[in-house]
Amino acid sequence: MWQEQDSVIDRMSDTTTMEYTAHARRAISERMIHLEWVERAISEPDLRADDPDDIEIERFYKRISEQDDRVLRVAVNTRVTPWRIVSVFFDRGMRMKL
Repeated sequence: MWQEQDSVIDRMSDTTTMEYTAHARRAISERMIHLEWVERAISEPDLRADDPDDIEIERFYKRISEQDDRVLRVAVNTRVTPWRIVSVFFDRGMRMKL
């Protein structure tokens, strides 16, 4: 699945200057998360918050209507250029908070 999305990531990186860690790539592939959802979470977050455990990381949360309004959490190191996407997953704990 990841290979199919490589060209999308390349295009996305050109326009939004982001890169993905190996962990984020694996999580996206294993969890069948669409790159468009990740991009939407970062460009139009429902909530953006500092990570309480790592000052370099910001968390971007977005309800994904295509996934029954589950909340996608994207952890991004915004202190580097380009931004580095560190982790991506559906956050069950945020579902009732957003």
